[in-house]
Amino acid sequence: MKILVPVKRVIDYNVKIRVKADGSDVELSNVKMSMNPFDEISVEEALRLKESGVAQEVVVVSIGPGKAEETLRTALAMGADRAILVETDDTVEPLAVAKILKAIADTEQPGLIIVGKQAIDDDSNQTGQMLAALLGWAQGTFASKVEISDGTATVTREVDGGLQTVSIKLPAVVTTDLRLNEPRYASLPNIMKAKKKPLEKTAPSALGVSTSPRLKVLKTEEPTGRKAGIRVKSVAELVEKLRSEAGVL
Repeated sequence: MKILVPVKRVIDYNVKIRVKADGSDVELSNVKMSMNPFDEISVEEALRLKESGVAQEVVVVSIGPGKAEETLRTALAMGADRAILVETDDTVEPLAVAKILKAIADTEQPGLIIVGKQAIDDDSNQTGQMLAALLGWAQGTFASKVEISDGTATVTREVDGGLQTVSIKLPAVVTTDLRLNEPRYASLPNIMKAKKKPLEKTAPSALGVSTSPRLKVLKTEEPTGRKAGIRVKSVAELVEKLRSEAGVL
C-alpha cells in the first residue's frame, strides 16, 4: 500500500507572530519557517505504518512557493520515499488544496491519505474533510490512534464523552490529532541522504486546478491586550458589575 501525506510550510510555532505595518498580512520576511506540527505527526504515523509492514511507500506532497522544498526535504530526511512540490506563489485556500491533492491521488492511487487536522497558520481544519468528499472516500478525523488490518482502518478519536472508535474501509482519509504520536528527529546522515531522494515539481495548472483566492483579507490586526482584573467586595457588587459593565446579565 502507498500512503500520501500532505505537508505545509508555516511559521515556526516558537516564533512570535508580527503583523505588517499596513495590516495586510502577517510578517514573513526573515522569519523562521518549518513543517506544520500536525503534518509532522502525519509523516511520523505514515513511517510507522511502513515500518510495521502495512505500507510499502510514503509519498509527501507540499503546495506553496519554491522554498517549500525545504519542508519536503525534512520529510524525506525523516524517512519518506518520494516528494512532490506543487509550486505556486498564491495563498492557497483549503478547497484548492483539496482539489490539488485529489488530482495527485488520482495519479498516485494511494491506499491511505494522512492529513494534519489543521495548519497552525490559518487553523481552517477543512482540507481533510473536503478531500474525502471530493474523492468519495471514507474519513476518520482527529485520530489519536490508527490501526490498519485487512483493508480496514480502525481510528480512535477523542470526543467530549471520552474515546470513540470507528472502522472505515480503505482507501480512506485520516486526519491526525496531537496525541497520535511523537515525531522523530531527522538524523544528519538521513538529512544528507534526503538530498538524493526524488523530488518532483509541478504546477497547479498542470493538474487542472486554479489557486486564485476566493476570499479577500480586508485587514489583519493583533488581538487587543487583556484588561487587568479587579476585586469586588461582595456578590452584590459582582452582579452589578456583570450587569452594568460587562453586559452579560
